[in-house]
Amino acid sequence: MRIYEASIAYNLVQQGDVDALNTPRKIAEYLEDAYAKTPYQETLWVICLDRKSKPLSRTMVTMGTLTCALAHPREIFKIAILASAAAIAVSHNHPSGDPTPSAADLQMTRQLKDAAKIIGIDFLDHVIVGTVEDDPNKVGHYSFRDAGLL
Repeated sequence: MRIYEASIAYNLVQQGDVDALNTPRKIAEYLEDAYAKTPYQETLWVICLDRKSKPLSRTMVTMGTLTCALAHPREIFKIAILASAAAIAVSHNHPSGDPTPSAADLQMTRQLKDAAKIIGIDFLDHVIVGTVEDDPNKVGHYSFRDAGLL
């Protein structure tokens, strides 16, 4: 049997004043450079936030395929708990450019909403990032909060 010691590593992403990530557009813009690194794969990110919705950290939870990036609430909230986050926002990209949520996206969001209530960490939004050109609504992202699902 092997027993491991866990540790947290930090890499500076931004320095200086930071804006509150209190809109879906700000969340999408905050992760723009991260999605640019893997444009043909779905990646799912959790942003840990303080009480004023300012980012404490961002962490890629999973890297998927062209059409899927699955994660369980335990992986997402483990990161939030270790970061002492007051709140989280979750985001993933759709390489197709169409940010319309899939059935799996809807199910994961429901699970995260339920887990957040139990754990006591605010779940501010789940934002799916696509492109303005491929978005039927010509916005470029989809917000579960704006859609009334959170």
